[in-house]
Parts: sequence; structure tokens; C-alpha cells
Amino acid sequence: MQRNPWSTLAVLALAQFMVVLDVTIVNVALPDIQQDLGFSASGLQWVVSAYTLLFGGFLLLGGRAADLLGRRRLFIIGLLVFGVTSLIAGLAQNPEQLVIMRAVQGLGGALLSPAAFAILTVTYAKGRERNIAMGVWGGLAGLGGTLGVIAGGLLVDSLSWRWVFLVNVPIAVALAVIVPLFVRESKITSTGTRTFDVAGALLSTAGLLAIVLGVIRAEPEGWASLQVIALLVGGLAMLGAFIGVEARSSAPLVPLSLFRSRGLTTSILALALNGAAFLAMFFLTAIFLQQVRGLTALETGLQFLPMGIAAITSAVVSAQLVTRFGTKPVQFGGAALSVVGLLLLSGADATGSYALTILPGLILFGMGIIATGTPASIAAVSDVEHEQAGAASGVVNAGYQVGGALGLAAITTFATSHVEGLLTGGSAPQDALVGGFERGLLIAAIFAAANIAIALGAPRLRPTIDEVENAAVAA
Repeated sequence: MQRNPWSTLAVLALAQFMVVLDVTIVNVALPDIQQDLGFSASGLQWVVSAYTLLFGGFLLLGGRAADLLGRRRLFIIGLLVFGVTSLIAGLAQNPEQLVIMRAVQGLGGALLSPAAFAILTVTYAKGRERNIAMGVWGGLAGLGGTLGVIAGGLLVDSLSWRWVFLVNVPIAVALAVIVPLFVRESKITSTGTRTFDVAGALLSTAGLLAIVLGVIRAEPEGWASLQVIALLVGGLAMLGAFIGVEARSSAPLVPLSLFRSRGLTTSILALALNGAAFLAMFFLTAIFLQQVRGLTALETGLQFLPMGIAAITSAVVSAQLVTRFGTKPVQFGGAALSVVGLLLLSGADATGSYALTILPGLILFGMGIIATGTPASIAAVSDVEHEQAGAASGVVNAGYQVGGALGLAAITTFATSHVEGLLTGGSAPQDALVGGFERGLLIAAIFAAANIAIALGAPRLRPTIDEVENAAVAA
């Protein structure tokens, strides 16, 4: 059967749109989820972290499985997992059910997203066609992130928070049905090593989960408690075992030789810090706007909208700046903009002007986060061997997701602890929430400021236009 490649692109882009939409659409629903299901202040962040950890932790395994078992097959499986878990998440009756489904939903995304990108790569020839396809792919992904806050607000205010998950179900099912009509199957036909390195994926993800849980439990238990120490030490031990497995594996998920590349190493750190600052800012600000300033979910989404527009604009501008000036100055400038944006946001209070504090902070942060990510993505594969470019890209993407989850856990733990301390000291609840919001964003600003130092140590490259366009999609 002859398949139109642009119909294939429409299917792939719609799936990616759904995955990206899901990341932002959930944030504006967090206060309603907390109230309805009885989440604790520290436990609420698991609604975000469970998804990002499993997504990042199994991203490399998903890409490897797609190459060996069939990209279309894994794409459909990922769609079905994503759809089923979205349905159960939307019907969840307690925090445990929702967090578990969000985790498995992240696993579905880890199967779906790399399979879709691999299909896109093998469907379109390198050059103009592939660049157009990647531009559409990246544009719709960016649009999904921007529209997610608006869609989430509409669904929460007009229906309920449950629909931010239920909306995925008909999209996922419809796509799973039509994929065979528009997407051809493809996979590696080599007779070489065909291993998935499941042990590596399980060890890395379990180790990261233990560390995140240890950080979260430090708020109620104390950093010196046996439970927290056991979780942190156990997590580090599992990550150490993961490195040992990768060093001995004939087909590792993460070839350790990749880390000889200065560009890749600095990029992983930069994007992990980007993820931490972004997820924490989004999480804290969404709660602040609704619980402190008393906005509805839709009003909250509308206040985030300028940040999305600034990010899309920054993707275009930063790509041009990288072509002209190279990666290092753009990455440095983006990190500085992110810090200034977070500092402005941290000064917001319950009654101050949106136009004077929140709006400038969101715009500067939206511009800075992309202006940091685009040159970092370019530097990541600058001196990596061609045959390892896919693995390098996967490591960088996983670093962003995992860094986001770890950073969110640390920042919200410190913010929640500060709120509890203020309440104990006699502060009014609203003043305590404002104090926690300020503390959390100041710590996020420290994460973003670390990217200034990383930018100084990153290589300065002048990439081709094609490399810039492809990196803008990844960022």
C-alpha cells in the first residue's frame, strides 16, 4: 500500500502534540487535584515527577526496543499504554492510584516518543524534506506546550480536573487505529547484537526514584533520619550498579565513551538544570496563582500564555543568533535571562501588579529557557561519532526529564519546609504560601545561575543552518 509521507507526519505530529500537551495541561489542574484527592503539599509534586522520571528513565530503552522490535509496533503500544493509563488516571479515587497511573503513563510516553521520532527520521530523506518535517514536528510540540495551559484551564473550569487526563483517551485510541494506514513498519535488520539492556534501564530508574523519594521524605523525617539516608544511599548504589552494567554490556543503553565529549557532558548538565528550573517554576507558579492570588484554572492558563509565546519567539531568534555568534554566548545569555526572570517572579505577592512582576518574569524566563536549550542541544552532538548520535540525543533528552524530576523534588521540598516553618512561627497561611513560593523560585534561580558557569565551560561552535534547525526541534 502506497502511503503519503505527509499523512505519516500528521499522525506522528498529533501524537507528539498529545504527549507535550499532557506535560503542561496537568499543572493548572494541580490545586483541584490536591483538594479532591487529598494530596499533601509535598506529595502533590509526584503527579508531575512520577511521569517525568519514568519517561526519562525508560526513554533510551524505548528507543532501542523500537529499533529492534519495530518502530510502528512500539508506537502503537505506546499509544495504547498512554490512552489506558490516561483513562484510569482520570477515574482515580486516591493519590496512590493517580501517581501509579502517571508513572505508567510516563512509560507509555517513553515507548511512543522515540519510536515516533525514529519513524520520522527513516521516512524523510536528509535535507529539505526532513527539515520541513522536523520543523512541523517541533512547531506542533511547542504549540502543544503553549496551548496546554489554556486547554487545562478550560477543562478544569468547565468540567473537572479529571478531563485533563480523559481528553487523551479518544486521541490515543483513534491514532492507534489509523497508524497502520499511514505509517509503514521499519526496524533494524542487522544480525548483530540484539539486546535491550533491561537491567540497565531498571537500575537507573529505580535508583533515581529512590533518590527523589529520599529528598521528599527529608521534609517530614529530617535529613539525618534512617529512612532518608537509606533511600539516598540505596539510590546511589543502584546508580553505581547501573554504571557497572553499562561498562560490561555489549550493547549498553548509555555508551560510557560518550562522556569523553565535553560538548555532550556540559549539555546534559545544562539541560538537566533547565528541566529543574522549568518544572519547578511551572509547578510553584500554577499553585501560587490559584491558591494565593485566587485565580481560576483558566485565568491561570491565560497568565502563562505570554511565556509560551516568548518561548516560541525565542526558538526562532536564538537559532539565528547561534548561526551568527556561536553556541556559547547564546547559552550564556539564555541562562542569564532565566535567572532574571525567576528573580522577578520571586518578588510577586498576593496583590501586586501582574504586569509589573509576573508578566516580565514569565516572558524573560520563557525566552531564556529556550535560548539556553537550543545551543546546548547543538553542542551535545558536536563531537560525537555519527553512529552514536542517536544514543547521544537520547541521553540528553533523558537528562532533561530526569533533571527536571530531581530538581522539582528538591525545590518543592525546601519550599514546603519553609512554609511549615512560617506557619509554626505564627505567619498567616497566605503569607506562608507566598514565602514558600519565593523560597522555591530563589532556589530555582540558583539552578538556572549554575547554567551561567556551565555556559562558560561549554565549547563555542558555529553550526550549519541544518544543525541549528534540528537542535531547535530537540530543545
